[in-house]
Amino acid sequence: MPAVDDARGSATPVLIQGISQTFGETRVLKALSLEIAAGETVALLGPSGCGKTTLLRLVAGLARPTGGRIDIGERRVVDADSGVFVPPEGREIGMVFQDYALWPHMSVAKNVAFPLEMRGLGRSEREARVTEALGLVGLDGMGERAPGTLSGGQQQRVALARAIVARPPVILFDEPLSNLDRELRESLVVDIAALLRRLGMTALYVTHDHGEAFAIADRVAILSRGDLLQVDAPEDLVARPGTVDVATFLKLGVILDGRVEEGDLVLGSKRRLRPPQGFLNGDRSGQLFLPRAALTPMAVADGGLAAVARHSAFRGDGYSVQLELEEGALLDLHSPRRVAQGEQVGLSVAWERARWFPHTSL
Repeated sequence: MPAVDDARGSATPVLIQGISQTFGETRVLKALSLEIAAGETVALLGPSGCGKTTLLRLVAGLARPTGGRIDIGERRVVDADSGVFVPPEGREIGMVFQDYALWPHMSVAKNVAFPLEMRGLGRSEREARVTEALGLVGLDGMGERAPGTLSGGQQQRVALARAIVARPPVILFDEPLSNLDRELRESLVVDIAALLRRLGMTALYVTHDHGEAFAIADRVAILSRGDLLQVDAPEDLVARPGTVDVATFLKLGVILDGRVEEGDLVLGSKRRLRPPQGFLNGDRSGQLFLPRAALTPMAVADGGLAAVARHSAFRGDGYSVQLELEEGALLDLHSPRRVAQGEQVGLSVAWERARWFPHTSL
């Protein structure tokens, strides 16, 4: 469609520089910076209360920051130092909320047309754009329906159509799928990702769900306690977490405390492993990150890890086995066979996939 090509040409970058936000004595955002390229989708991923929605509200213009500045395209929309502040209606953004925010007394078409009415577009152009937007989100022919007669997934599609109908260069998502069941979330997030790429829109997507973030985003920004821990492509986050906190939050494997003694890595009080040369850096303590892909079950033997099976559950293509390592950590691994509770299991380590995070030298 021609409108899709037009939207692709208007993609706009977003630049967040040194943004901080304080409420009373609580510092919610800690002078963080993030650049979103034109046409890129970045997911803000983190636990509840980490500052995700606060940052989204600052980009949207729904709140003023304590410090820092934000540019949308070539335009500075907020600067805490100079006092510049462009209100939401002046920022040319679309928003999709968790609770849909649809007006129940309006038809689907009128809900979608509302942003166009606010811009003063004529009736014929409004109708054409609404029809196009509903088609893009898979709701052809539903314009005269009342929102209350639709399913939750359909209502969120209406909200998405309303967000894109004015062809904004930037679109913001605030936990848009958290009210839907998992199967519907997994389906709808794929559709949203495909639509954003088709339209070429720049997007900032807030979620606490790892799978959702990985499915939709070009890059994922891990936010914790008001600070960005790592910003990377999903596959790079999984393959190369930058910190123990990132690996722990993403539940990528197991983290074990250890210390280096004469080239050996000592875990707990007795388990000694000999990693390849260059894996460890000096005589120090630290934490060993072992992703699931680095561990292979084997017979219990020296040179590997020892574990005890605590639970085994059938998953269709094999078994999910919960193992308790000798060091006390729990780990879930896939197994082609059922492992009996209490069975001793050895684990070999693929060191090229593991990572050592040393503590500061004493």
